Parts: sequence; C-alpha cells; structure tokens
Amino acid sequence: MKDLDKFRRRPKYIRYLAGYFTLFVGSLAARIKISGRNFIPDDGPYIIAANHFSVLDPFFVLYAVQRPVNFLMASDQVVGMDMSWAPWLYGYIPTNRSRLAPSTIKRSLAVLKRREILGIFPEGTSLSTRLRPAKDGAAYLSLATSAPILPVSIYGTVDLWTNLLRGVRQTVHVNIGRPFGPFNKQEWGSSRQEQLTKVGEEIMCRIGSLLPDEQRGFLLGEERLSRYQAANVALSGSGRLAVGGPGSQNYQQQSAQRDQPTDNGGR
Repeated sequence: MKDLDKFRRRPKYIRYLAGYFTLFVGSLAARIKISGRNFIPDDGPYIIAANHFSVLDPFFVLYAVQRPVNFLMASDQVVGMDMSWAPWLYGYIPTNRSRLAPSTIKRSLAVLKRREILGIFPEGTSLSTRLRPAKDGAAYLSLATSAPILPVSIYGTVDLWTNLLRGVRQTVHVNIGRPFGPFNKQEWGSSRQEQLTKVGEEIMCRIGSLLPDEQRGFLLGEERLSRYQAANVALSGSGRLAVGGPGSQNYQQQSAQRDQPTDNGGR
C-alpha cells in the first residue's frame, strides 16, 4: 500500500461508529478475554501504550476500551491488501519510525489538548511475539505531555485468521493495567538520551507486567514486572489477571497483597 504518509485520522464520529463495527466483528472472530477494564479513565486525555505483536492489535485495543482512539501508525511500512482497508477506514496519525517529525508531535499534542485518547505502540513494528525495547519516539511523546499512560497488552493473535478459516475461534487476551505517569524529566536522568532510554524501559515494564513470561522478551526476569503485576491484581477488584496464552494456564491466581510500586501520578 502506497502513500501512507498522506493518510490522516478520521473525524471522531467516524471512529466512534467504527467502534460498533469492531465489537460486532470481534465477537465473531475470536473469544476475547479482557482484564482490568476498571483501570480505564472515564475521560481523556490519556495515552494508551500497548505491545505490538500483530497488525490486528489496534482492533483489539478498540474492542477493549470501547472509545475512539487516535492511533499513531508508521507511514514507512508496507500494509498488505488484506488489511489496507483498516487504516483507510479508521484513519491515523502518520509517523516515521526513524525520526519523529514535528508534525507528528504537533498532531499528537493537539489530540491530548482536546482531551482525547492517543494510541501508541512503543515497539514500532509487529515483527515478533516477544517484547522488544521501545523506540525513542514513544518515550519522547510521554515526556512531552502531562497526560497519564494506560498500559495494555494483547496476545493470542498468532494464526487467528488461519484458525478462523478452519472454523476455530481462538482466545485472545487483552490485559489493561493501572495508569501511570506523567513523567518528570528531572527524575529520569540528566541527559536527553538517558531520559528517553529510561522512560522507554519503564513503559515497556508496565506493558510487560501484563504479559506471560514467554512473551516478555528482553524484560524477562526484570524485578519490576512482578511488583507491577501484583499491584494491578490488587487493584483490579477481581484478584485475577489473565497472563496465560496458548499452551499456558489461562489465569494465574495472584496474592491479594497491595505491593504498589512508587510512581508519579499513578492510582
């Protein structure tokens, strides 16, 4: 698909109506299990930060939050004909993965100024089923705004279309964590690059705490993940968090401890 950089986000009412389409198709295509909906803020502005294992990830984010979202999408990627209708229908804010353009920053900040929701995928591309480090652009946007960040994980989408054609509706998990931030630059290092690196890692740790071990990638064994996961469970109200995928136990019963990590602006 060509000229992705020329695409723009659609008006809010179109994205609102597209949400109903998402609910309908999602109910037919998969068994979607959602945890942590109580963490979704009632109103914007806020940033949704999610892992990116599949081109279907934005679809499942919309299904889970049931609100219009302004997604950032890499304009230098190739989108197949089977999925090219989605960005055309819903629209997005184009961004270059190698360099965050001033126009992208301006549009993103304008979204938050209107008290709307900005959706970002810090990893940048959907080429793996294991977590990867965040790109600097996602960390920069997080530092440049005073909006809180809502971490989301999506997994279970591998072979979804193949199984659906065989008549099998597989289970897709969407886990939502407690909001965190905003970030204070001075608390995350003295240099700009140090701030971007540390904030990017913090964002991925929050997302990683919502994923099963086998998909935590470069963060596997990171001490913060267990603390953040325990805090999410303690505040979820159910005492359960979906952290299992195919071949794993679907749910892990967590202890009801309230070992809440220290952060800025979290609930």
